[in-house]
Amino acid sequence: MDRLQSMRIFSKVVELGGFARAAAALEMSNAVVTRYVADLESHLGTRLLNRTTRKLSLTETGHVYLERVRQILADIEDADAIAATSAKKPSGTLRIYSVPGFGVSQLAPLLPLFAKKFPDIILDIKISSHSIDMVEEGIDVGFFLDLQKIDSSMIARQLAAPEVMLCATPEYLRANGTPQTLDDISQHRCLNYGFDFMRHNWMIHERDAEEFSYPGKSKQALKQIPVNSRVVSNNTDILRECALADMGLVLLPSYSLENDIRSGRLIRLLPDHLFGSVTIFMAYPSRRLLSAKVRSFINFIVEKFPHAGMTQQTL
Repeated sequence: MDRLQSMRIFSKVVELGGFARAAAALEMSNAVVTRYVADLESHLGTRLLNRTTRKLSLTETGHVYLERVRQILADIEDADAIAATSAKKPSGTLRIYSVPGFGVSQLAPLLPLFAKKFPDIILDIKISSHSIDMVEEGIDVGFFLDLQKIDSSMIARQLAAPEVMLCATPEYLRANGTPQTLDDISQHRCLNYGFDFMRHNWMIHERDAEEFSYPGKSKQALKQIPVNSRVVSNNTDILRECALADMGLVLLPSYSLENDIRSGRLIRLLPDHLFGSVTIFMAYPSRRLLSAKVRSFINFIVEKFPHAGMTQQTL
């Protein structure tokens, strides 16, 4: 028995005052309507309606049951309306995850623009260096590095592959000298990202190398340079702040350093060599039945990163 359908039919019979009228309104036969109500009474083990040839009335139990049924049907209609509205109109809470460097330097300036365009969406943003389970944590859209693990069930779209750059402050370089060759790096203090393969050595490529990737990933690395790590962290903002405090050479994606390079706070070093690149992915659980809030955000980000899919892009 379809209990929900039985409730609807029972409510309609009472509303219209008879089986025949309810059958006509529901475009069903009188026999089908009668059977639904009879099956509902049988399921409940009690009579809901008093029937005579001339009159139809509710039993005492029927009165109580009808009141609850009407509330249930109203709640279902409300739930359907909310779901339908959210599928069409961008609204509700949008939960976003991002790695720190990209989140702070690239995503943060875009969020106010998105919020202004979609005022009914509440932004809930999580910034973390740790990989997460998007489904378990209820994340709608995530921004990951290519070195992070993304669940295979996720839809992942490459946004950009910014180049990794070597930099230091003018003050540090005045006090310690400017590296002129790759071998000179080993004589300097380094501010190092916390990947195991980078702690003691950096893999560096010539500018005209046919392919390159983030340090340690390429099989065609030109040279392995031993480094002296003064600071090791998995947070790009910490490494950048240490670099700005004249603590050593830093190797980070361009999006974390571009404003400092532009302003002269940091100097780019050895630009004729490739220190790799790091691919940024946008991930979300499914293409199917995306809510309007998620779809609008994905489309907004894609518009802001028109070179998605490129193998290299300096932001």
